Amino acid sequence: MTTILLTGASRGIGAACLDALRAAGATILAQSTRDGLAADFAQPGVAEDLWTRALAEAGGRIDVLVNNAGVFEANPIDAPHEDWVAGWERTMRINLTAAAELSRLAVLHWREGGRGGRLVNVASRAAYRGDSPQHWHYAASKAGMVGMTKSIARGYASDGILAFAVCPGFVMTGMAEDYLASRGGDKLLADIPLGRVADPTEVADVVRFLALEAPPSMTGAVLDVNGASYVR
Repeated sequence: MTTILLTGASRGIGAACLDALRAAGATILAQSTRDGLAADFAQPGVAEDLWTRALAEAGGRIDVLVNNAGVFEANPIDAPHEDWVAGWERTMRINLTAAAELSRLAVLHWREGGRGGRLVNVASRAAYRGDSPQHWHYAASKAGMVGMTKSIARGYASDGILAFAVCPGFVMTGMAEDYLASRGGDKLLADIPLGRVADPTEVADVVRFLALEAPPSMTGAVLDVNGASYVR
């Protein structure tokens, strides 16, 4: 049976991934604010502690890491400088640094004894398209996640370690609803040829495929789920 560590499982995409992966028969270790393995990634050292606890709970073997945890918080350019820097660093730590720490620990784990494993990073179309003037930090964090994924795929394929990224556009979660309301929902929807934002289950289906089924030759792939609102 495949054992998966999934971060950000409390709601939205993460909750949908939890359901999809469990339905596929995987054993899930879920980092969640409501239950499962609690972890506040805004605090240094928490990612390593989560990995250690998850590995112990899994009996010493984790097959797949899904980095989904993240925040989408406005950081206006005209905020006081110290506040702007604090907002930047908070988003980077939660969205990118914690994911990088977990990815590093996973790669080290998978290299031991030739185990191999799979990494799935949930990024964003913002990695390629950018985002609003209040969300430089969010776009930068997701671009970093994509670059990290490609580097891991290229660096460790010979060890049986596969790495993938998913880039959703707008997804109907609490974060997206707030953003749509603040930016004029109808105008934003007009920018999506499909005519609607994605449902979390659509992203979860892609995550499940990459975590459990994608052929090894797909390693390094970045899959878009954005209703053709950004086509690379």
